[in-house]
Amino acid sequence: MLDIGFWTWAITIGLVLVLLAVDLALGWLRPHQVGFPEATAWSVFYVLVAIGFGVWFAAEHGGQYGTEYFAGYIVEKSLSVDNLFVFVIIMTTFAVPAEHQHKVLTFGIVLALVMRAVFIALGATLLALFSFMFLLFGLLLIFTAVQLFRHRDEDPDVENNFLVKSVRRVLPITDEYVGGKLVTRIDGRRVFTPLFVVLIAIGGIDLLFALDSIPAVFGVTEEPYIVFVANAFALLGLRALFFLVKGLLDRLVYLSAGLAIILAFIGVKLILHWAHVDIDQSVPEIPTPVSLGVILVVLVIVTVASLIKTKHDPSAKAHAGSLRAHHPTDQS
Repeated sequence: MLDIGFWTWAITIGLVLVLLAVDLALGWLRPHQVGFPEATAWSVFYVLVAIGFGVWFAAEHGGQYGTEYFAGYIVEKSLSVDNLFVFVIIMTTFAVPAEHQHKVLTFGIVLALVMRAVFIALGATLLALFSFMFLLFGLLLIFTAVQLFRHRDEDPDVENNFLVKSVRRVLPITDEYVGGKLVTRIDGRRVFTPLFVVLIAIGGIDLLFALDSIPAVFGVTEEPYIVFVANAFALLGLRALFFLVKGLLDRLVYLSAGLAIILAFIGVKLILHWAHVDIDQSVPEIPTPVSLGVILVVLVIVTVASLIKTKHDPSAKAHAGSLRAHHPTDQS
């Protein structure tokens, strides 16, 4: 069992909050269109921070925990790329001006961190109290993987999202973005801007991704501290990564299929762990180094195959994938 003291937790959370504050200051106080050099610099910075932390963590707590951290980080990073797809869809659907996309992304990252912190605490408590939660988490991941694979050529229907439709139905919404404000007044009446609706959509998406990503990372480590830092470092680089790769996302045509395979694999790993603990210790478990290797191989194959596909078929376009099919009755 990993023994993490109070000060290690405090310093780690403090580091995450400092990095988050920098993101918040850049996106909220100085709205601007992020160029390729700036996005590249910040992306490299966050990756180096994550790697540097992993090296320190492995040296301090051992190679096994270090491997679990890197496996968890890669899982969360790969899922965050799919998250970027949905962010792009939301930005496009609501025609968010380039100078406000920075702000929306920062909000999305903050909200994702808060939601995942809550789910990490809840998940760790449930796993500690009830070992059958490994079985439930495994079944949830396999179900998600099957649905994602079935609808891998679709995108989430943002406009018909329940939260978005409810907000539009209940609140007065303006047609224009008013200088990046969430609320404004027109003829003395308080109204909400489309930016408010965008943040609601981002929040709903963050919730769905938290429900998937937390069981996934608990599949490679049972340590709440590792789950937290893997999520935190993966999400903190999301803002810069969005501006760096948003023009390349359309080329990752097999990403959703690859993520489905990874989620299914981790789901099987969780079920085997449950069976090993609760049924028969002769049931084999999948070691973390094997999990890390499988995840890396799948991601490499998916990336290479996607680039080959789009090179030979420029009309091929990637999709974020959906957990349910879209029907004509969904339209309003």
